[in-house]
Amino acid sequence: MNSVRPLHEGWTVRPADGSDVPDGVGDRSVPAAVPGCVHTDLLAAGLIPDPYLDDNENRLSWIGRTDWVYETTFDWVDPGDPRVDLVCAGLDTVATVTLNDVELGRTANMHRGYRFDARAALHPGRNTLRVRFDSAYRHAEAVRDRLGDRPNAYPEPFNFIRKMACNFGWDWGPNLVTAGIWQEIGLHAWAVARLASVRPLVTVDHTSGTASGSAGDDGPGGGVPGGVTGRVEVHVDVDRADGADAPLTVVATVAGARAEAVVPAGQRSAVVTLTVAEPELWWPRGYGEPARHALDVTLHRADGSTLDTWQRHIGFRSVRLDTTADPAGSAFTLVVNEMPVFVRGVNWIPDDAFPTRVDRARYAHRFGQAVDAGVNFLRIWGGGRYESEDFYDLADELGLLVGQDFLFACAAYPEEEPIASEVAAEARYQVARLTPHPSLVLWTGNNENIWGWHDWGWQEVLDGRSWGLGYYLDVLPGIVAELDPTRPYWPGSPYSGRDDLHPNDPAHGTMHIWDVWNTDDYLKYRQYVPRFLAEFGYQGPPAYATLRRAISDDPLASDSPGMAHHQKAADGDLKLRRGLDAHLPAPRDFDDWHYLTQLNQARAIAVGVRHFRSHRGICMGTILWQLNDCWPVTSWAAVDGDGRRKPLWYALRDAYADRLLTIEPRDGGLALVVVNDTGVDWHPQTDVTRLTLAGEPLAKIGYQLAVPAHSAITVPLYPDLAATDDPRRELLLANTAGQRAWWFFAEDNEVDYPAAGYEAAVEPTDGGLRVTVTARTVLRDLTLYPDRLDPAAEVDRALVTLLPGESTEFVVRTGVDLDPAALTSRPVLRCVNDIINDIPAAGA
Repeated sequence: MNSVRPLHEGWTVRPADGSDVPDGVGDRSVPAAVPGCVHTDLLAAGLIPDPYLDDNENRLSWIGRTDWVYETTFDWVDPGDPRVDLVCAGLDTVATVTLNDVELGRTANMHRGYRFDARAALHPGRNTLRVRFDSAYRHAEAVRDRLGDRPNAYPEPFNFIRKMACNFGWDWGPNLVTAGIWQEIGLHAWAVARLASVRPLVTVDHTSGTASGSAGDDGPGGGVPGGVTGRVEVHVDVDRADGADAPLTVVATVAGARAEAVVPAGQRSAVVTLTVAEPELWWPRGYGEPARHALDVTLHRADGSTLDTWQRHIGFRSVRLDTTADPAGSAFTLVVNEMPVFVRGVNWIPDDAFPTRVDRARYAHRFGQAVDAGVNFLRIWGGGRYESEDFYDLADELGLLVGQDFLFACAAYPEEEPIASEVAAEARYQVARLTPHPSLVLWTGNNENIWGWHDWGWQEVLDGRSWGLGYYLDVLPGIVAELDPTRPYWPGSPYSGRDDLHPNDPAHGTMHIWDVWNTDDYLKYRQYVPRFLAEFGYQGPPAYATLRRAISDDPLASDSPGMAHHQKAADGDLKLRRGLDAHLPAPRDFDDWHYLTQLNQARAIAVGVRHFRSHRGICMGTILWQLNDCWPVTSWAAVDGDGRRKPLWYALRDAYADRLLTIEPRDGGLALVVVNDTGVDWHPQTDVTRLTLAGEPLAKIGYQLAVPAHSAITVPLYPDLAATDDPRRELLLANTAGQRAWWFFAEDNEVDYPAAGYEAAVEPTDGGLRVTVTARTVLRDLTLYPDRLDPAAEVDRALVTLLPGESTEFVVRTGVDLDPAALTSRPVLRCVNDIINDIPAAGA
């Protein structure tokens, strides 16, 4: 059997000789964490300030322009194996690896692993391993100068190096160009042969189709297998030691099935095929259970002794894209186990600018936040990384669908060397690595590059130079077809499927909507009915506790220096103000600004998601930009850089509910739209009432509705119900089984709100406090911000609208004895109409 020895201990890092670094750093060696990166090592050594605080980022740019040397020593006893390899799962990025002053190899790609034959360089006793990282900046700029510049979204050379692009800064992220041993490294000793690659290609034959299943009358529902057969083709590549050419046997087992195949003498590959009758299928969230099965693969000598083993958990499921032409254009529908899935998605960026700080527990927490918001799909954006095994394993376990972009974003990429061969090697490595994961259902060639070529003025600048199209239409789809034909590939996001269509045509393929936010108000979402919306978003600041931890401005203001530094979007604050001016009262101070901009972000996305879901059948997916942040910043995220949920998260949870009630403009009037994304037919009794702001009913109609599983129905509202002569003082309320949908006839800065009046009571409950608010007046979008009193506090709900006489409860999770008066008054407890006039709470 072979053996693996991790080499994660005893590392130091120092600037390379002759480096121009600040005083105090010099040629000092400091302890280094492996896996890790130079920034976190320098931070741990106290040599740099925290780059996430204030504008410290600006004083750390020298790190990315410096060469760094990592070094460790280790004792080694010769195990007698003919092969001993140094295995580097990830080196960031331009590395020279030497062992006992013998160069083992060089790398220039963060996104793939490397294996070097170390046998001849090792010697018994003390050994010295050194990895020198040359400046990624200098390398990328040299490639750019050799191949000719190409346009991109930011004035950085990220498109000339195979490295995480957002390391160079983005409109939500800091410029922190890293270097280091960012994944596992160790020695692998082996004899005769080893499993070099195992690619399980899983297919399902739905010979009798699928039947609708149910998780109960009120549950999400799901699919159940009906006469299905699972098939696993295990493609195995072996690496042989010199002179070891004897026949080998590969054995594979899964779900009670066993099969084997012989690797003939001198050959290096085999395919083992397993067939499983009626396997438990892997279903995405909301459609059934994500059943997984252990797949074990072993490599044997002719005498039966074991040489190597491999195990992963796989899932039996089919996946395809339905792009059938129809009267509205052409579909873009993800079909899993022959069940069309409405994608309720979020875009995922690296959860930290320093990826090694994101461990399995942090992934699990963030995924829990996604699942609790009704999300069933994570799109891994193309300016980050191919995500980790922990990421994909958790997605498999939770039934979360995943779309993985190949790593090209917002730029023209050269198709010449040295980039071209790295792109192909990286793609082959990652496609093979990720084949076991049932959650991965879509490969996408790039983010916005085809759109950029069409609309962003690239063609004149490029003047005929390559820009990446050959990757997206030839190289990448060819590799996916060769190594993993079980999954669909789409050339870009956005992309309309044909060269003769604009790449961002809403009637075909995938679409991004960014005129909303950049130039237009969020009500413009209602002008679009995309087939599949892969990006859309609206900004808002992070939680108050996050701001106070990261920014020392005193006083804190929307335009204070720290706030300005933590706003990376072009004209971001002007766009926030434009959005407020269109909808909400003018803020009087920072506390108002913070509440209102967070509220406007939540409102914008709620308007969009409800509208797009109301067109279910034509539109079959929305992927919000974005779930998460990588540092404390004003951004489009629902969860901020410290992991706190913004009001947008609560709005998304409501808008992504399995069953949705919404009032939408239709044909010059209003309509009630009811969406049922469960596998169970729904028969809600729904009342729609027109009321005054004082809660007095003016008109009311009841509807007995029938909404089939996985569908939406539209009910036009009668004009005498849905029309008003007094838009500043009236509203509509639709109500069914505890769900509500509101329609205000005027914007909040026009509504004749009374000053907010309420009573509030605070009582202890398990793990925290229960806050009960009873309205004396209408209260619009009542929200509690307990993190202003305890940074660790969380609340269970937000954005609650109450009519006079109604009550609601907030449960605050906190370990601190919070002051009831502070907890139930401004700026902790807020609503839109407390900006009209400050009325103190009663009974607090």
